[in-house]
Amino acid sequence: MASLVGKRKVLFILGATGTGKTKLSINLAMQFPSEIINSDKIQVYKGLDIITNKASESERCGIPHHLFGIIDDPDSDFTSDDFCNHVLVALDIIFQNGHLPIIVGGSNTYLGALLEDPNIAFCSKYDCCFIWVDVSLPVLFPYLDKRVDEMVDAGVVEEIREYFVAGADYSRGIRRAIGVPELGEYFLVEKEMDDEVQKEKMLQHAITKTKENTRRLSEMQLWKIQKMNYERKMTRIDSTKVFEVVLKGEDYKHLYQEIVFKPSMELVQKFLEKTTEVKKIMPQKAEPATICA
Repeated sequence: MASLVGKRKVLFILGATGTGKTKLSINLAMQFPSEIINSDKIQVYKGLDIITNKASESERCGIPHHLFGIIDDPDSDFTSDDFCNHVLVALDIIFQNGHLPIIVGGSNTYLGALLEDPNIAFCSKYDCCFIWVDVSLPVLFPYLDKRVDEMVDAGVVEEIREYFVAGADYSRGIRRAIGVPELGEYFLVEKEMDDEVQKEKMLQHAITKTKENTRRLSEMQLWKIQKMNYERKMTRIDSTKVFEVVLKGEDYKHLYQEIVFKPSMELVQKFLEKTTEVKKIMPQKAEPATICA
């Protein structure tokens, strides 16, 4: 474990949905004294843990998380201004603890507001390091489809059913989460149908739409990240080979360790050493890291 003192630094981990940002952030936080700030606009809400793909308590490995399930009202809007204000408060807490803040998530609108607001002047106040976890879309797409299927197996249909309200506004709050409006359309007609075969077809149609819209989200996120990459220096970590192995159902841990986790850890170490005193008491051997969406 390294001990962090000195100039304020902030680590960002970006990437399209499903590329493994959350797991990488936790793995890195276990190597450096860190706390994680969520920048996913849906994960700030309580509930819908399956469809929003929240890391469980056990997956968080005791690492403090900020802006994670803090909003009770599913219909309230958590704006970019709200996000920025909460981040600045969280940063003060994390720096007081002598830890490294790791800002993680796929909501690039939030990140853009934080980094580009002249009143905040974020990049002039803090030393920033950006890790972009990338997966080739032809490989990411089937992985995202697989993840939706796993969510269905985990009970996501019943989870969303509990939040279903006829006539609800799906453009705000937690109901914006992909999967909620798609299944909402199914719930509207479900009770009026007696034909179980037709009902199952409607359900599968909703699941297919969820997969399609998840793919579209990943494309849009990737486009925004590429745009951000032109504006500020990022380090791209290509995890495509790892996901190819995952899709084959083979053991990917060693490959993940070599091409994702190890280079990321070395990058953060160098980042901290630039102008920050770091007592290098690194682990003798890092345990193989796992990947999650």
